[in-house]
Amino acid sequence: MGAMNDTGLSNPAWLAQHADYQRVRQAIEFLSAHWRRQPELAELAAHLGLSEAHLHKLFSRWAGVSPKRFVQSLTKAHAKALLRQHSVLDTALAVGLSGPSRLHDLMVVHEAVTPGEYQRQGAGLCVRWGVHPSPLGEVLLAVAPRGVCFLAFFDTPDERLQAEHDLRQAWGRALLVHEPEATVPWVQRVFAPWSAAEWGTSPRAPLPVLLKGSPFQLQVWEALLRLPPGGVCSYGDLAARLGQPSATRAVASAVARNQIGWLIPCHRVIRASGEVHDYRWGSDRKKALLAWESATGAQT
Repeated sequence: MGAMNDTGLSNPAWLAQHADYQRVRQAIEFLSAHWRRQPELAELAAHLGLSEAHLHKLFSRWAGVSPKRFVQSLTKAHAKALLRQHSVLDTALAVGLSGPSRLHDLMVVHEAVTPGEYQRQGAGLCVRWGVHPSPLGEVLLAVAPRGVCFLAFFDTPDERLQAEHDLRQAWGRALLVHEPEATVPWVQRVFAPWSAAEWGTSPRAPLPVLLKGSPFQLQVWEALLRLPPGGVCSYGDLAARLGQPSATRAVASAVARNQIGWLIPCHRVIRASGEVHDYRWGSDRKKALLAWESATGAQT
């Protein structure tokens, strides 16, 4: 489908990557249904109606890796292997770093609303929002004076309406201003890791986000920020790391209520079985994110 963004102000490379993602999403749907037998490139290309050469080029342009490496990163066996890497993850979490991966070039710092602001549900706050194409599909992004406060992906007009509804639910008492020109610079910063030209440049300032949730939800989201790109953990592991091993369901609920897609990496939490589901912006997008992070991070 075509881009449904509100403004043409965007990185031209992302428009191509946006179109690529729609193909990648179709490929993930096919691979998810047939992952046990690991389809060859020729079969996948035939299913998508593309030549093998075109498919290889498309994947390499979007994911930065070959289709074979990308497919390997989508398997359940790969996810379960990641879950077994406790020592690596524990070390990363202990020092609060994600390792040397170039993916960590995107630094996120967070601030939570105060208890009084939480009770007021954004009253007195101006929140500007816009819709833009991105390498992960259409995105609705909202910013407050203190940083990104909402980020939702969508693929259809109905999903866009749902994203707008979720924004109103999250910040319903704030002054919501549809001003896509104001959110363009933020979109450019959020998706900078998909621009090859960005790598190797001087460090950028951390990207601020503004969180609004209960104390327990904030605790869970802060723990998510310590998960390294390319790594995953189970809901039970996350509950244990919070010192509440019996709170797995509460942790899962808090993860599901995350209002800032990708930047608060709830996509890195999967079931202990290795199954990749339970993502409010679509399981195929979650698989694409995990595969991209794993495959791209492995190169550095």
